[in-house]
Amino acid sequence: MRESNADVLQGTLDLLVLKALSLQPMHGWGISQRILQISEQTFSVGQGSLYPALYRLEKRSLVKSEWGTSENNREAKFYTLTTAGKRALGEETKSWRDFAKTMEIVLESKG
Repeated sequence: MRESNADVLQGTLDLLVLKALSLQPMHGWGISQRILQISEQTFSVGQGSLYPALYRLEKRSLVKSEWGTSENNREAKFYTLTTAGKRALGEETKSWRDFAKTMEIVLESKG
């Protein structure tokens, strides 16, 4: 059971990262701040979780990265959503909504 919980959490983090990057290319710290913002301060993603997720997404060709200069004049790796990443975001969003609807039906059932 633990592995499936880990898969759900990993998939949720991947979806959050894809959603953050759908707005604009960002570096890691910017992604974590954007997730915090769009989740209304609910989801705080640490570097220990974020960078493995970015690596996973890059390996699956859902994001690509390139080095650039941050707003603080520091060298940083910027991540961009690929076409496949945009498609995956749409599919995962639909899947998540379907799952949430089904869970709502189950939780509201009387018996």
